[in-house]
Amino acid sequence: MHYLIVPGLNNSDEKHWQTFWERSLPSTQRVQQRSWDKPQKEEWIAKLGETIQRLNQDTIVVAHSLGVATTVMYLTQNQGKIPAHVKGAFLVSPSDVDNIEVIKSFAPMPLEKLTIPACVVASENDPFVSMDRAEFFANAWGVSLFNAGKLGHINSATDLREWDQGRAFLAAFERTI
Repeated sequence: MHYLIVPGLNNSDEKHWQTFWERSLPSTQRVQQRSWDKPQKEEWIAKLGETIQRLNQDTIVVAHSLGVATTVMYLTQNQGKIPAHVKGAFLVSPSDVDNIEVIKSFAPMPLEKLTIPACVVASENDPFVSMDRAEFFANAWGVSLFNAGKLGHINSATDLREWDQGRAFLAAFERTI
C-alpha cells in the first residue's frame, strides 16, 4: 500500500507524526503545496487532485487538520471520478473550518457521505475541533470514528513521534478496506 501524506496549515514539521510516518511507512509521498502558511482553498484542492492523478498504486490518503478539509473537499467535488487506486482516507483531527477564523476561507466543511472508505481520528481536547463536532463530521461523511483520548490537536506539540496508537488505528482501518 502507498500512503499519501496531506498536511494541514504550516505543513508538518520534523516533530510531527506525519513526518515520522513519511519516513517509516514502506511507500509514502507528501503533497507539496505552494504556500503552507497562506492556504488557498481551490489551489490546495487542485494540488491534491493533481498529486492523486499522478499516483499509480493503491493508496490511502493520510490527512491531518486543514489537510482533512482539503481531502474531504476533493473527495466530495469528485464523486464518481475518484481514481480506483485511492482505497481510503485516514482523516486525523479535522479542523473545524466553519468556526476557526484563520482557516475560515475553507468553509463550509462538506457534509456529504464519502464514496470511498474513510475514518476520522479525533482527540477529546483538540482546540480546533470538539469531539462532538468530529463525531458530527464522521456521521455526515458516513465513516467510523476513533477516539484518541486527550492528545490535543494530535500534532507536533503533542510530540507523538511515530504515534503507535495512530498506527494501530491505521492498521485497523486498513483491515476494513
